[in-house]
Amino acid sequence: MDLVLTLITAPNSGALTPDMIDKATTTLKAAGAHLGDVVWLAQDEACDIAFKGITLGQADQALEKCNIDADKVVQAATGRAKKLLIADMDSTIVTGETLDELADFAGVKDRVAAITARAMNGELDFEAAIDERVGLLAGMASAMLNEAWKRVEYTSGARELVATMRANGAFAALVSGGFDFFTSAVRRELGFDFDQANVLLTHADNTLTGKVQKPVLDRQAKVDALEMLAAQNGITAQDAIAVGDGANDLQMISIAGTGVAFHAKPSVQKQARIRINHGDLTALLYLQGYGRDQFVGG
Repeated sequence: MDLVLTLITAPNSGALTPDMIDKATTTLKAAGAHLGDVVWLAQDEACDIAFKGITLGQADQALEKCNIDADKVVQAATGRAKKLLIADMDSTIVTGETLDELADFAGVKDRVAAITARAMNGELDFEAAIDERVGLLAGMASAMLNEAWKRVEYTSGARELVATMRANGAFAALVSGGFDFFTSAVRRELGFDFDQANVLLTHADNTLTGKVQKPVLDRQAKVDALEMLAAQNGITAQDAIAVGDGANDLQMISIAGTGVAFHAKPSVQKQARIRINHGDLTALLYLQGYGRDQFVGG
Protein backbone atom coordinates (compact mmCIF):
# COMPACT_ATOMS: atom_id res chain seq x y z
CA MET A 1 0.00 0.00 0.00
CA ASP A 2 1.37 3.43 -1.00
CA LEU A 3 -0.48 5.74 1.40
CA VAL A 4 -1.93 5.65 4.88
CA LEU A 5 -4.84 7.54 6.41
CA THR A 6 -4.56 8.17 10.14
CA LEU A 7 -7.74 9.04 12.01
CA ILE A 8 -7.30 10.65 15.44
CA THR A 9 -9.78 11.79 18.07
CA ALA A 10 -9.35 13.40 21.47
CA PRO A 11 -7.19 11.37 23.88
CA ASN A 12 -8.93 8.79 26.06
CA SER A 13 -12.27 9.83 24.57
CA GLY A 14 -13.22 6.54 22.92
CA ALA A 15 -14.72 8.77 20.24
CA LEU A 16 -13.43 7.01 17.13
CA THR A 17 -16.47 4.90 16.22
CA PRO A 18 -16.96 2.25 13.53
CA ASP A 19 -19.38 4.62 11.80
CA MET A 20 -16.69 7.31 11.52
CA ILE A 21 -14.22 4.82 10.09
CA ASP A 22 -16.84 3.58 7.64
CA LYS A 23 -17.49 7.12 6.42
CA ALA A 24 -13.79 7.72 5.85
CA THR A 25 -13.23 4.42 4.04
CA THR A 26 -16.36 4.84 1.93
CA THR A 27 -15.10 8.26 0.89
CA LEU A 28 -11.73 6.84 -0.17
CA LYS A 29 -13.34 3.95 -2.05
CA ALA A 30 -15.58 6.38 -3.92
CA ALA A 31 -12.43 8.26 -4.98
CA GLY A 32 -11.00 5.02 -6.41
CA ALA A 33 -8.82 3.79 -3.54
CA HIS A 34 -8.15 0.15 -2.71
CA LEU A 35 -8.02 -0.26 1.07
CA GLY A 36 -6.09 -2.39 3.51
CA ASP A 37 -7.15 -3.34 7.03
CA VAL A 38 -7.85 -0.97 9.92
CA VAL A 39 -4.91 -1.02 12.34
CA TRP A 40 -5.62 0.40 15.79
CA LEU A 41 -2.93 2.64 17.28
CA ALA A 42 -5.09 3.28 20.33
CA GLN A 43 -8.40 1.49 20.63
CA ASP A 44 -11.33 3.75 19.73
CA GLU A 45 -8.98 6.78 19.60
CA ALA A 46 -6.56 6.48 16.67
CA CYS A 47 -6.12 4.13 13.73
CA ASP A 48 -4.27 3.67 10.44
CA ILE A 49 -5.87 2.61 7.17
CA ALA A 50 -3.43 1.86 4.35
CA PHE A 51 -4.57 2.27 0.76
CA LYS A 52 -3.44 2.61 -2.85
CA GLY A 53 -4.86 3.47 -6.25
CA ILE A 54 -5.19 7.25 -5.85
CA THR A 55 -2.74 10.07 -5.21
CA LEU A 56 -2.21 11.89 -1.94
CA GLY A 57 -3.80 15.00 -3.44
CA GLN A 58 -6.86 13.05 -4.58
CA ALA A 59 -7.21 11.53 -1.12
CA ASP A 60 -6.94 14.93 0.59
CA GLN A 61 -9.53 16.40 -1.75
CA ALA A 62 -11.96 13.56 -1.13
CA LEU A 63 -11.52 13.58 2.65
CA GLU A 64 -12.15 17.33 2.86
CA LYS A 65 -15.77 16.44 2.12
CA CYS A 66 -15.90 13.69 4.76
CA ASN A 67 -17.50 15.34 7.78
CA ILE A 68 -16.42 13.41 10.87
CA ASP A 69 -15.21 14.64 14.25
CA ALA A 70 -11.67 13.37 13.84
CA ASP A 71 -8.35 14.52 12.46
CA LYS A 72 -7.80 12.99 9.03
CA VAL A 73 -4.18 12.84 7.86
CA VAL A 74 -2.89 11.16 4.71
CA GLN A 75 0.81 10.44 4.27
CA ALA A 76 3.15 8.16 2.38
CA ALA A 77 3.15 4.77 4.10
CA THR A 78 6.96 4.68 4.31
CA GLY A 79 9.28 7.09 6.10
CA ARG A 80 6.73 8.21 8.68
CA ALA A 81 8.91 7.88 11.79
CA LYS A 82 11.05 11.01 11.91
CA LYS A 83 14.54 11.61 13.26
CA LEU A 84 14.07 15.27 14.21
CA LEU A 85 11.31 16.98 16.17
CA ILE A 86 11.24 20.75 15.90
CA ALA A 87 8.51 22.39 17.95
CA ASP A 88 7.15 25.85 18.64
CA MET A 89 6.64 26.61 22.34
CA ASP A 90 3.78 29.04 23.02
CA SER A 91 0.31 27.55 22.43
CA THR A 92 2.02 24.38 21.22
CA ILE A 93 4.27 22.73 23.79
CA VAL A 94 2.81 24.99 26.50
CA THR A 95 -0.85 25.89 26.61
CA GLY A 96 -0.61 29.68 26.66
CA GLU A 97 1.46 32.62 25.47
CA THR A 98 4.28 33.28 27.94
CA LEU A 99 4.65 36.92 26.89
CA ASP A 100 0.96 37.52 27.60
CA GLU A 101 1.37 36.04 31.10
CA LEU A 102 4.42 38.21 31.73
CA ALA A 103 2.46 41.26 30.60
CA ASP A 104 -0.17 40.49 33.22
CA PHE A 105 2.32 41.50 35.93
CA ALA A 106 2.74 44.88 34.22
CA GLY A 107 -1.02 45.39 34.01
CA VAL A 108 -1.00 45.35 30.21
CA LYS A 109 -2.05 41.77 29.43
CA ASP A 110 -5.13 42.71 27.42
CA ARG A 111 -3.15 45.09 25.19
CA VAL A 112 -0.33 42.61 24.68
CA ALA A 113 -2.66 39.63 24.12
CA ALA A 114 -4.53 41.52 21.40
CA ILE A 115 -1.28 42.22 19.56
CA THR A 116 -0.16 38.60 20.04
CA ALA A 117 -3.38 37.23 18.54
CA ARG A 118 -3.05 39.41 15.45
CA ALA A 119 0.65 38.62 15.02
CA MET A 120 0.11 34.87 15.32
CA ASN A 121 -2.66 35.06 12.73
CA GLY A 122 -0.26 36.79 10.33
CA GLU A 123 -1.99 40.17 10.46
CA LEU A 124 1.06 42.04 11.82
CA ASP A 125 4.78 42.03 11.11
CA PHE A 126 6.30 39.68 13.69
CA GLU A 127 9.31 41.80 14.62
CA ALA A 128 7.29 45.00 14.90
CA ALA A 129 4.73 43.18 17.04
CA ILE A 130 7.31 41.76 19.44
CA ASP A 131 9.03 45.14 19.75
CA GLU A 132 5.72 46.81 20.57
CA ARG A 133 4.74 44.21 23.15
CA VAL A 134 8.11 44.07 24.87
CA GLY A 135 8.20 47.87 24.95
CA LEU A 136 5.18 47.78 27.24
CA LEU A 137 7.25 45.82 29.80
CA ALA A 138 9.97 48.44 30.21
CA GLY A 139 10.92 48.87 33.88
CA MET A 140 9.48 45.55 35.04
CA ALA A 141 11.68 43.61 37.46
CA SER A 142 13.24 40.62 35.72
CA ALA A 143 12.22 38.55 38.76
CA MET A 144 8.70 38.62 37.32
CA LEU A 145 9.88 36.09 34.75
CA ASN A 146 9.97 33.54 37.56
CA GLU A 147 6.43 34.45 38.57
CA ALA A 148 5.21 34.09 35.00
CA TRP A 149 6.95 30.71 34.77
CA LYS A 150 4.86 29.45 37.69
CA ARG A 151 1.76 29.86 35.52
CA VAL A 152 3.07 27.81 32.61
CA GLU A 153 1.22 24.57 31.90
CA TYR A 154 2.26 21.92 29.41
CA THR A 155 -0.03 20.86 26.61
CA SER A 156 -1.44 17.37 26.98
CA GLY A 157 0.88 14.87 25.30
CA ALA A 158 3.98 17.11 25.33
CA ARG A 159 5.97 14.87 27.67
CA GLU A 160 5.08 11.70 25.76
CA LEU A 161 5.93 13.31 22.42
CA VAL A 162 9.43 14.37 23.44
CA ALA A 163 10.24 11.28 25.51
CA THR A 164 9.01 8.78 22.91
CA MET A 165 10.83 10.38 20.01
CA ARG A 166 14.08 10.66 21.97
CA ALA A 167 13.75 7.04 23.16
CA ASN A 168 13.60 6.07 19.49
CA GLY A 169 16.73 8.00 18.57
CA ALA A 170 15.28 11.32 17.42
CA PHE A 171 16.70 14.76 18.22
CA ALA A 172 14.20 17.11 19.87
CA ALA A 173 14.42 20.89 19.42
CA LEU A 174 12.34 23.74 20.82
CA VAL A 175 12.47 26.84 18.61
CA SER A 176 10.38 29.80 19.68
CA GLY A 177 9.66 33.40 18.86
CA GLY A 178 9.23 33.78 22.63
CA PHE A 179 12.03 34.10 25.16
CA ASP A 180 14.98 31.98 26.14
CA PHE A 181 14.17 32.22 29.87
CA PHE A 182 11.11 30.07 29.20
CA THR A 183 12.50 27.80 26.46
CA SER A 184 15.49 26.86 28.61
CA ALA A 185 13.15 25.91 31.48
CA VAL A 186 10.96 23.83 29.17
CA ARG A 187 14.05 22.20 27.69
CA ARG A 188 15.24 21.11 31.13
CA GLU A 189 11.85 19.83 32.29
CA LEU A 190 10.78 17.96 29.16
CA GLY A 191 14.19 16.77 27.98
CA PHE A 192 14.57 18.66 24.71
CA ASP A 193 18.06 18.44 23.25
CA PHE A 194 18.12 22.05 22.05
CA ASP A 195 16.30 25.34 22.51
CA GLN A 196 16.43 28.69 20.76
CA ALA A 197 14.45 31.86 21.40
CA ASN A 198 14.63 35.63 21.74
CA VAL A 199 16.50 37.34 24.56
CA LEU A 200 14.96 40.05 26.76
CA LEU A 201 17.49 42.78 27.53
CA THR A 202 17.87 44.03 31.11
CA HIS A 203 19.40 47.00 32.88
CA ALA A 204 22.12 46.66 35.52
CA ASP A 205 19.42 46.90 38.19
CA ASN A 206 17.69 43.78 36.78
CA THR A 207 14.75 45.60 35.26
CA LEU A 208 13.64 45.02 31.68
CA THR A 209 14.77 47.61 29.14
CA GLY A 210 11.69 47.04 26.99
CA LYS A 211 13.87 45.79 24.16
CA VAL A 212 14.76 42.45 22.59
CA GLN A 213 18.24 41.47 21.52
CA LYS A 214 18.62 41.77 17.75
CA PRO A 215 18.25 40.11 15.37
CA VAL A 216 14.78 39.00 16.40
CA LEU A 217 14.19 35.29 15.89
CA ASP A 218 11.30 35.19 13.44
CA ARG A 219 9.82 32.72 10.97
CA GLN A 220 13.05 32.56 8.94
CA ALA A 221 15.00 31.75 12.10
CA LYS A 222 12.80 28.68 12.59
CA VAL A 223 13.53 27.53 9.05
CA ASP A 224 17.24 28.15 9.57
CA ALA A 225 17.16 26.14 12.82
CA LEU A 226 15.43 23.21 11.12
CA GLU A 227 17.96 23.16 8.28
CA MET A 228 20.93 23.58 10.65
CA LEU A 229 19.81 20.83 13.01
CA ALA A 230 19.01 18.47 10.15
CA ALA A 231 22.49 19.00 8.72
CA GLN A 232 24.13 18.52 12.13
CA ASN A 233 22.29 15.23 12.54
CA GLY A 234 23.15 14.01 9.05
CA ILE A 235 19.57 14.09 7.78
CA THR A 236 17.36 16.34 5.64
CA ALA A 237 14.24 18.41 6.34
CA GLN A 238 12.23 15.47 5.01
CA ASP A 239 13.33 13.50 8.08
CA ALA A 240 11.79 16.11 10.42
CA ILE A 241 8.40 16.58 11.98
CA ALA A 242 7.64 20.23 12.75
CA VAL A 243 4.73 21.56 14.80
CA GLY A 244 3.37 25.00 15.56
CA ASP A 245 0.23 27.10 15.71
CA GLY A 246 1.13 30.58 14.46
CA ALA A 247 1.89 32.38 11.23
CA ASN A 248 5.58 32.48 12.13
CA ASP A 249 5.57 28.66 12.06
CA LEU A 250 4.23 28.30 8.53
CA GLN A 251 7.54 28.23 6.65
CA MET A 252 9.00 25.72 9.09
CA ILE A 253 5.90 23.55 8.73
CA SER A 254 5.98 23.78 4.95
CA ILE A 255 9.54 22.45 4.52
CA ALA A 256 9.44 19.63 7.10
CA GLY A 257 8.73 16.11 5.94
CA THR A 258 5.72 16.17 8.25
CA GLY A 259 4.58 19.70 9.05
CA VAL A 260 1.73 19.96 11.54
CA ALA A 261 -0.55 22.90 12.33
CA PHE A 262 -1.58 22.16 15.91
CA HIS A 263 -4.89 23.71 17.04
CA ALA A 264 -3.65 26.56 14.90
CA LYS A 265 -4.73 30.11 14.12
CA PRO A 266 -7.25 30.47 11.23
CA SER A 267 -4.71 31.73 8.68
CA VAL A 268 -2.43 28.80 9.49
CA GLN A 269 -5.27 26.29 9.20
CA LYS A 270 -5.95 27.55 5.69
CA GLN A 271 -2.38 27.03 4.51
CA ALA A 272 -1.17 23.90 6.31
CA ARG A 273 -1.94 20.50 4.77
CA ILE A 274 -1.73 18.54 8.03
CA ARG A 275 -3.97 19.91 10.78
CA ILE A 276 -4.55 18.51 14.25
CA ASN A 277 -7.67 19.95 15.86
CA HIS A 278 -9.01 17.00 17.87
CA GLY A 279 -5.98 15.16 19.22
CA ASP A 280 -3.37 16.35 21.69
CA LEU A 281 0.38 16.29 21.03
CA THR A 282 0.41 12.48 21.08
CA ALA A 283 -1.28 12.84 17.68
CA LEU A 284 2.21 13.53 16.32
CA LEU A 285 3.24 10.08 17.53
CA TYR A 286 0.25 8.42 15.89
CA LEU A 287 1.16 10.24 12.65
CA GLN A 288 4.54 8.51 12.81
CA GLY A 289 2.97 5.09 13.29
CA TYR A 290 3.55 4.73 17.04
CA GLY A 291 0.84 2.94 19.01
CA ARG A 292 -0.13 4.06 22.49
CA ASP A 293 1.59 0.99 23.96
CA GLN A 294 4.87 2.37 22.59
CA PHE A 295 4.61 5.76 24.29
CA VAL A 296 7.28 6.75 26.80
CA GLY A 297 6.79 9.24 29.64
CA GLY A 298 3.58 10.89 30.74
